[in-house]
Amino acid sequence: MGIISGIVVYILLWWLVFFTLLPLGIQHHPEQPRGHDRGAPQNPHLWQKIIATSLIAIGFWGIVYWLIETNLISFRN
Repeated sequence: MGIISGIVVYILLWWLVFFTLLPLGIQHHPEQPRGHDRGAPQNPHLWQKIIATSLIAIGFWGIVYWLIETNLISFRN
């Protein structure tokens, strides 16, 4: 896997994991003031989710890299 394809795979995995972790731990306000969305989270903990996403994506990227480098998954004929 080249450097560009490795970066692209990591970015794709990062966004996939981020959107998976985004709804976890969400708590809504019991009473919203007028004009505020009832679905808006009270404290989304975005920095914690970004750090967790980065670590999990690195692990998945390592697995994908290993699969490609050992030719268990081959994109070449």
